Amino acid sequence: MKSLKQKLGARIQEIRKSKNLTQEVLAEKIDMDKPNLSNIECGKRFMTAETLEKLANALEVEEKDLFDFGHIKNRKELVELLTSSINNASDSELMYLYKVISALRYLKP
Repeated sequence: MKSLKQKLGARIQEIRKSKNLTQEVLAEKIDMDKPNLSNIECGKRFMTAETLEKLANALEVEEKDLFDFGHIKNRKELVELLTSSINNASDSELMYLYKVISALRYLKP
């Protein structure tokens, strides 16, 4: 099973490619060097909440869209991913996750 870092990285890469952006162009837009962006896309490195926001803005998507893992099928897998994210999050990332989750209840499906 892929880790959250791997799934998020794959999703970022998927969106980047759908917008016909190279890693170089996207890295420049978010003020990051290409090797760091590559590590994020490969699931080798997790990003800060600030980088997540920059990526969403540069890719012209909402932050929640970066976490749209359409291939996740069941509740157990979702709970495992969320638990892993929470357990591995820094204090600032944990606060950001809380805010995102809290905001979701105001969205209508």
